[in-house]
Amino acid sequence: MPNEEDRSYMHASAAARRGPECKTLTAILPAELDEDATAKPLNAAFSCLDAIERLRLLRDRVHGTFVFTTSFGLEDQVLTHIIAETGIGARFATLDTGRLFPQTYDLWAQTEARYGIRVTPFYPQAGAVENLVAQHGIDGFYRSKQARLDCCAVRKVAPLGRALAGASVWITGLRADQSAIRGSVPFVAPDAARGLLKANPLLDWTRERAAAFAAEHDVPINPLHAQGFLSIGCAPCTRAVQPGEPERAGRWWWEQESAKECGLHLTPDGRLVRAGA
Repeated sequence: MPNEEDRSYMHASAAARRGPECKTLTAILPAELDEDATAKPLNAAFSCLDAIERLRLLRDRVHGTFVFTTSFGLEDQVLTHIIAETGIGARFATLDTGRLFPQTYDLWAQTEARYGIRVTPFYPQAGAVENLVAQHGIDGFYRSKQARLDCCAVRKVAPLGRALAGASVWITGLRADQSAIRGSVPFVAPDAARGLLKANPLLDWTRERAAAFAAEHDVPINPLHAQGFLSIGCAPCTRAVQPGEPERAGRWWWEQESAKECGLHLTPDGRLVRAGA
């Protein structure tokens, strides 16, 4: 668990930049926010708070269940460390597609031991997987974009719905610098389809900052990162990134579109959830 030195480090950056304007932003927030309230005040307040303060502000203003979905990537491991530090009572959940890397399962066990937590798995429905494979074949996702989206829908999107059932806040590890399309995502946005607020506490972090934080605080990370796997998903759909390639270039690399998403962070009409959604 984080020690007092960890706590001091995590609070230092925000304390250094906190000023009267930040106090004003947090002071004018309503006493309680919910999924029907505008996210604009929270976005403004988040801009001058550090990650741990962002989570505490959410807990102060929003009641109900917080769910953090982790894929055990670099930023998710950093958030696991910070959530364990805040003690905000978020549930840890992961989507086990059945096709993850062995290293991911090893890190899952290591993470639970390191932080004294349980990460609840959500699996695809057996019948849905059987129908998917019967229709497309075991690796049919290589042959068409629609087959790949069908696979993601069965193995990830449907389990996510069960993971978030009854939640008030969904915490994710999205970073704006992961891709051009994610650069327009806000800190907090209403997810009308799921009836909750979606929060991205590390949105303005860079990969370098996340890596430095993990190294300083001995946060366990996936050894595949050191082999060029910067964004890690299912084993058949992830490759190492070549020098100069974008961070998510290794995901579904056989597809030519630059906006590569699996559907977890999309609205029903295929757009990323934004503040005005």
